[in-house]
Amino acid sequence: MASDHEAMTADREAARGAWLGLLARAEPGRLAALMDDLGALPAHRWLRAPETGSMMLRGRTGGTGGPFNLGEMTVTRCTLALEDGTVGHAMVPGRDKAHAERVALADALLQRDETRAGAEARVLAPLAAAETAAAEGVAAKAAATKVDFFTMVRGENE
Repeated sequence: MASDHEAMTADREAARGAWLGLLARAEPGRLAALMDDLGALPAHRWLRAPETGSMMLRGRTGGTGGPFNLGEMTVTRCTLALEDGTVGHAMVPGRDKAHAERVALADALLQRDETRAGAEARVLAPLAAAETAAAEGVAAKAAATKVDFFTMVRGENE
């Protein structure tokens, strides 16, 4: 049985994974505009400056089969620390170093009690709403093309 501390740590890690994914998927210009709305951002120092590389994507047939290499993807990653020691990480698709920096900075702000609420309200909430709206739009477009096939039962020939 997990202790309360272990459960809280697991919840925090799951929440952090969710916000990192949301931030990484965000359109870079949109994230930049939302981060500008936060006002003056805290100073930071680089632990790992933004660097571009590639990573191997792996898949599984049917989600359960043996793993196979799907291909490579270009990513940019970085790690920074705020003056209070809070560490923010980022790994984003593509070569946009400024986007990676913004994601790492947002990650650090979301970990701090004094900046979490503002970052959630001004950055995460609008990004989540936009992502949900986009998914609903795709679902509606797909639903409009749905064809219901049915079989008509003919009367029996006597």
